[in-house]
Amino acid sequence: MQSGMYQELAEKLMQEGHAYPCFCTAEELDAKRAEAEARGDNPQYDGTWRDADPEDVRKRMDAGDPYTVRFKVPRGKVVAIEDAVRGKVSWDVAATVGDFILLRSGGMPVYNFCVAVDDALMQVSDVVRAEEHLTNTVRQVLILEALGYTLPKYAHLSLVLGEDRSKLSKRHGATSVNQFRLEGFLPEAMINYLCLLGWNDGTDKEIYTVDELVEAFSLSRVTKSPAVFDMKKLRWINGQHLRALPESKLADLIGEQLKVAGVLKSDAPVFTQAAAQMVAEKVEVVNDAEDLVRGALLYPLDETLQSESAQPFIADGFVEVAQLVLAAHKDGTLPDFADDDFADAWKAWVKEAGKQLGRKGKGLFMPVRMVTTGRMSGPDIPAQLRLLALYSDQVQVGVDPLSQRMATLEQVLSCLPQPESSPAA
Repeated sequence: MQSGMYQELAEKLMQEGHAYPCFCTAEELDAKRAEAEARGDNPQYDGTWRDADPEDVRKRMDAGDPYTVRFKVPRGKVVAIEDAVRGKVSWDVAATVGDFILLRSGGMPVYNFCVAVDDALMQVSDVVRAEEHLTNTVRQVLILEALGYTLPKYAHLSLVLGEDRSKLSKRHGATSVNQFRLEGFLPEAMINYLCLLGWNDGTDKEIYTVDELVEAFSLSRVTKSPAVFDMKKLRWINGQHLRALPESKLADLIGEQLKVAGVLKSDAPVFTQAAAQMVAEKVEVVNDAEDLVRGALLYPLDETLQSESAQPFIADGFVEVAQLVLAAHKDGTLPDFADDDFADAWKAWVKEAGKQLGRKGKGLFMPVRMVTTGRMSGPDIPAQLRLLALYSDQVQVGVDPLSQRMATLEQVLSCLPQPESSPAA
């Protein structure tokens, strides 16, 4: 709005008896406030210039004395609105706000005057804002009514709290949309989650597209209770949206993130596609892919074998599986990781290995995972091994290739007790 518009409207309000000039100095106002607080009264303006002699007012104005413009709150008036979230809300305005300032002594309009005028001149039909602004509404309604403008519909939403039930602030986590983007959250997932803070459509549904939210959202189902911002829930919802993406789109997002993270020097589409397939069921945010990809390329077998959780498998299963894998690697019968049908070939090979060793379930699959990946958990084994076969000179992080893994495995086996009967290494 043009700055002169506010001054013109303030002048109009004074001419029509809805406002008046106040010549009280800052020191006088401070003294009045202190006296009211000492008496235990509401420290609002006492109306010194509200009904001043017009001649005294004119002399002060002609002399160039600075003044503020105050709104003349009607005594005995009750302002009531029908809030779309909170229902009927009313205020006894004289007891609530007193005569409030519209223009400061330098002619600067205050917030509530600007908001009321801007909303009216822009023909705003619905005002949806935080409950913290509910107390501002009474001033804005008085201004709009005095100027003859139509009131908008109001809806005051409850605050969003942190997980500790305090008001959400930067100490609870990311504080800007861009920061969430940098952390790997999707725009559609953020919109989905934010809409669920204090709203639902009456069903158990939690995952929505933006179009579905546009169709389903209604202020009538917004609750009065404050919502808690749950980062775990946001991550889960983001993960659902990631898994709903076309495979090519997910690969593009992960490829860009791997370049930003320094895992890739530049585009490596075949590697990135394999990486996306590997992490698709594991990631909740795009940035989760980095650690999974780095981990799949390394072989921390020594560290894993020292863990307490690995001991039962070292005692039963690890050595036999390791010997079988080493033998297959040496005689060339281990499936080729680079083949397009590797996943099916690998599953068939493991099934046959289980028959040969008389093992199945966790007693087979955990030793297989330890032997091939060096870990006891992680993405699907063939997906990891496939990635290992596709790394190129564009990958600029540590890699333990198959040959190195087999050498490490053979060295580890030489230090472990051998079963009485086992396949030859």
